[in-house]
Amino acid sequence: MAAPVATAPAVDSGAEMIRVLVSLLGVVALIFFVGWLSRRAQARVSPGGRKIRVIESMPVGIKEKVMLLEVGGTQLLVGASPTGGLRTLHVLDTPVNVDAPPSDPTAIRGFRDILSQWKRP
Repeated sequence: MAAPVATAPAVDSGAEMIRVLVSLLGVVALIFFVGWLSRRAQARVSPGGRKIRVIESMPVGIKEKVMLLEVGGTQLLVGASPTGGLRTLHVLDTPVNVDAPPSDPTAIRGFRDILSQWKRP
């Protein structure tokens, strides 16, 4: 007597391909939806309070920077680093004039201005 031969069920490769593509499109759509939702949630939160204002920030190293803060009319020079946190460097007696334009506008130039000048014949 011959033993019954077990055959594997036939797999419809076209249906499997469609199922995989629909799953992939669902995951990509979910990623875009979560990104849109997070941007919308961040837009509702105002970036900063009314009492503390960052006047200017300047990097002094790879991860370190110096910030000029204004708190209740007093200006503070603060150093920020990942290892030391925040440290008050100086409390200014006379506030820095924030709205003053630079004395020589050609002295401070952006990368775009330098590149366009270099590209000229």
